[in-house]
Amino acid sequence: MGEDMRKKRVLLLSEGFGSGHTQAAYALAVGLKQLCPSISARVIELGKFLNPVIGPWIVSAYRKTVSSQPKMVGLMYRSNYKKPTNRFAQLALHRMFYTQTSQVIAQLKPDLIICTHPVPNTVVARLKRLGLDMPLYTLITDYDAHGSWVNREVNQYLVSTSQVKQRLIEKGVEPERVNVTGIPVHPSFWKQHDRAEVRREFDLRDMPTVLIMGGGWGILYEDNALSYMTKWRETTQLIFCVGSNEKMKEKMLADPMFQHPNIRITGFTREVSKLMDAADLLVTKPGGMTCTEGMSKALPMLFYEPIPGQEEENCEYFINNGFGEMLDSNDTVDRWFKLIHDREQSSRFRKLLIEKRDEQYDAIKCPNAVLQQMQ
Repeated sequence: MGEDMRKKRVLLLSEGFGSGHTQAAYALAVGLKQLCPSISARVIELGKFLNPVIGPWIVSAYRKTVSSQPKMVGLMYRSNYKKPTNRFAQLALHRMFYTQTSQVIAQLKPDLIICTHPVPNTVVARLKRLGLDMPLYTLITDYDAHGSWVNREVNQYLVSTSQVKQRLIEKGVEPERVNVTGIPVHPSFWKQHDRAEVRREFDLRDMPTVLIMGGGWGILYEDNALSYMTKWRETTQLIFCVGSNEKMKEKMLADPMFQHPNIRITGFTREVSKLMDAADLLVTKPGGMTCTEGMSKALPMLFYEPIPGQEEENCEYFINNGFGEMLDSNDTVDRWFKLIHDREQSSRFRKLLIEKRDEQYDAIKCPNAVLQQMQ
């Protein structure tokens, strides 16, 4: 890794729809630097960066659709599943992003571009068709391969599982262009923190603990299963992570149901890896990123309200592989909460999950694959 790695530059392009894409880009960027400090890795969110006015507006419109009409999102997902982004959309994107993206590339002169979202992926693929000479890698941040990721110009796909590789092959991608690396997690997830220490640091009690995460857009606690959990509050510590949804945080803090010494409500936090080490169970929306982080910590997971489309596919993967279960009733809550109160049973189960994780997931594999290719 001597001289030839010294000046290598990687540009990671993401987009702000959903929260996982950019998180994955940062996880990979920081992972690359951790393994090879001389590398330079820069993350840019295309829409925000190129169009600070329109970018956030599109994102908030998409959020509203996801929360008010999840079925429609599923329909859009499925109807476009087989085909790449349609020509019209490509042209619109191309008009908006094309010149700026090529200016960014000209300015930063990367040795490699990695896209973690289908939009920049389509834009860079188009630039390559028009003469940009540069390797393009695509990191698919879910446990499924939507058609919008697929472009001839992609040199290497980095994917979560061999199942996703198979789906890309069915969509006409040559097998040698697909590398099963797993989705990268931030290096803070690479090591296990000492549980007692974490609990001291966050002023948490030493008792069975459940971490409830709402995905990038916060928790919808109207969900009755999530409020049902508070019935366990005398014997169980509940940590609700509501993300950057301040309104939801205020609302929960004002609700007597959540006012209890064993219930903690936190907003956006960079300490998720530590909180996961303090927990015995993770309750989450099944975003590809959070699920991968949970798996990297060998935490049993309960999934609620998947967005139709890729979140359903994520669920299916983790449930089929024994990492979690769908949260579909109060009985499910009771069954899992009982499990974590039984120390012996709980630690047996965690040992099993650690074995499964070690078989299926290696956090360093993805950054390593990129570094190997760059040499």
